[in-house]
Amino acid sequence: MSENSMPKNAAISKSEEQIAPEKQPRVFVGVDVSKGWIDACLLPTEQTAHVATDEKSLAEWAESLPRNTAMVVMEATGGLEIPVFAALAARHIPVAVVNPFQTRNFAKSLNLRKKTDEVDAYALALFAERMRPKAHPFPTEQQRELDEILARRGQITGMIASERNRKKQARNQEVFAEIVEHIAWMESRIDDCDKKISGLIAANPAWDNLDKLLQTMPGIGPGSAHALICHLPELGMLGRRALASLTGVAPFEHQSGQWRGKSFCTGGRAVLRSMLFMAANSARRHNPPIREFYERLRSRGKAHKVAIIACVRKMLGILVTMVKTNKKWNIGAENS
Repeated sequence: MSENSMPKNAAISKSEEQIAPEKQPRVFVGVDVSKGWIDACLLPTEQTAHVATDEKSLAEWAESLPRNTAMVVMEATGGLEIPVFAALAARHIPVAVVNPFQTRNFAKSLNLRKKTDEVDAYALALFAERMRPKAHPFPTEQQRELDEILARRGQITGMIASERNRKKQARNQEVFAEIVEHIAWMESRIDDCDKKISGLIAANPAWDNLDKLLQTMPGIGPGSAHALICHLPELGMLGRRALASLTGVAPFEHQSGQWRGKSFCTGGRAVLRSMLFMAANSARRHNPPIREFYERLRSRGKAHKVAIIACVRKMLGILVTMVKTNKKWNIGAENS
């Protein structure tokens, strides 16, 4: 499909419907999600659909998808994709929610420079067909609620930091007092978020056990434990290298021919990476094995940030062992 041509609406013919599902080509679907509607493209037929995002329309569209649909790919949109995901999950259709940066680079590599909803849907369908990303399980109501409250807590924390900076610059006493009052109000909202998060964790026996287990490691406090529970459900199921990649702390080589550049970390789950960075900073002061590891790296000339990221990877390795064995942290866990 060229940049100037668009996929045309096409219905599946009766002859195609009569072919046994196992003999039909697998269908890959790209879905571009907007506020109020979605644009979908099916491959290999290049059939398109423009669907409203109300519950009935999405359910009817999901029901109309071929039985041999192998994968649906959508971009993460901050929550707009959830109703679409729910409609597809009800039909047990595999769905992958991917990073927009990744799919946009994929589209550029195919010279799909035009940016329209239909082109985006086509690019996502190609991404599904060629890259075969891993399908994601549909989050439970509890998981969605925990994620939303954690996100709100992070937003309020950011606003408090901004207000504290403004307080330092305030010269007018009334403005200063108003900022102080606003900070106090937002801190009370943080307390409310923490109570709701603790209540959700306590109400789920698996989460409650994991929360208590994680917090036995010095450096992992309630915030870090809650972020791990919400944003890293793979903990205990994948190895430390895979988890390091998911959290964005795995180093990638940067070289060409005889030239060797510095390795760098990129991608991953930014919110979780930020929380683990703070946890590692705490662990280097209060966790003896992590402190010794950090000091050893620094003595070799490693920069502070490089050493901290290495500490995050080491902590993830220890946490994997703890979760797999269901054993609390101990001073010898770092050798596991």
